[in-house]
Amino acid sequence: MAKARAQRERFDRNSAWLQAHATEVYARYRGKCVVIAGTELFAADTPEEAWALATTAHPEDDGSFIRYIPREKVARIYANQRRVAAL
Repeated sequence: MAKARAQRERFDRNSAWLQAHATEVYARYRGKCVVIAGTELFAADTPEEAWALATTAHPEDDGSFIRYIPREKVARIYANQRRVAAL
């Protein structure tokens, strides 16, 4: 449990970094894959390249994660797909 808790703390720290810098990241890295590791951003054209950059710089960070930043900023609608019973 301690190992999982520590990994989650690293993930939360990286996630908080992305949220704090989201405006800049999403404006600058459109069409790129970004990995956040060690509260640092690594961007590349492919996921493999981005992971390689992050892993080289922060091999110990098992709380890192990857995101693809879409080329175009578009509205996205996420709808609840649950069925509602008729009354």
